[in-house]
Amino acid sequence: MAQGTLEVLLVGAKGLEDTDFLSDMDPYVILTCRTQEQKSSVASGKGTEPEWNENFVFSVNSEGVSELTLKIMDSDNISQDDFVGEATISLDALFTEGSIPPTVYNVVKDQEYRGEIRVGLNFIPEERRERNSGAEEESVGGWKESSYSY
Repeated sequence: MAQGTLEVLLVGAKGLEDTDFLSDMDPYVILTCRTQEQKSSVASGKGTEPEWNENFVFSVNSEGVSELTLKIMDSDNISQDDFVGEATISLDALFTEGSIPPTVYNVVKDQEYRGEIRVGLNFIPEERRERNSGAEEESVGGWKESSYSY
């Protein structure tokens, strides 16, 4: 069981289905990792090919988390925001590899292809931090620092 930090780089999307007929879409993404949810900025007027280049951080446990869901929405001022599509990314390979460079994932709505989204992933296990902090504790005080002479 590995606990740690999931870093998500939301790069951009292209070929999205245009949900606005009179103007360009204002897309944003809701990132969901189990019970944690974060929202990107709104790419105002960027239409079907938005770019965000934003980073998001989630605390995860590799046993309890198996996927990251990216839900693309179109921000509307007058009516309710429109659902554009979503991508679900399996995290199993990430927990094995440690990082996945920015990769293209299909955006799906009603089981049909609706464009693609580009995302980079990085997993930093907590165990690394624990080992480092343990080493610091050993070198402070205790036998190594004793000034008693025999």
